[in-house]
Amino acid sequence: MPDLSEQSCAACEGWVPPLDETGLNRLKAQLDPAWKLDLETQTLTRRFEFKGFAKAVYMANLAAFVSDKEGHHADISFGWGYCTVTFTSHELGRLSENDFICAAKLDAKSS
Repeated sequence: MPDLSEQSCAACEGWVPPLDETGLNRLKAQLDPAWKLDLETQTLTRRFEFKGFAKAVYMANLAAFVSDKEGHHADISFGWGYCTVTFTSHELGRLSENDFICAAKLDAKSS
């Protein structure tokens, strides 16, 4: 199985089978441990912390770039010293493999 960061997001048009808790945890295990999986809200979130504003802005821009390139858009918030990135498959109303692919790509580009 290829590394998540080497995969591309598939279109979420139509119905995609839901991932069970085992599948979600298997995918999360491939990410930086800082990613938090919330099964109730069906989100995958990571908070990046910095010593200033500019680096938080750069991370927000990187997250936006990765998301847009994959056609799978994150929810991003940032301010002085932090950038929070949340992935969920909005059109499905739950998590999909695409969320983990984008998180892995962001991990790879931010390290």
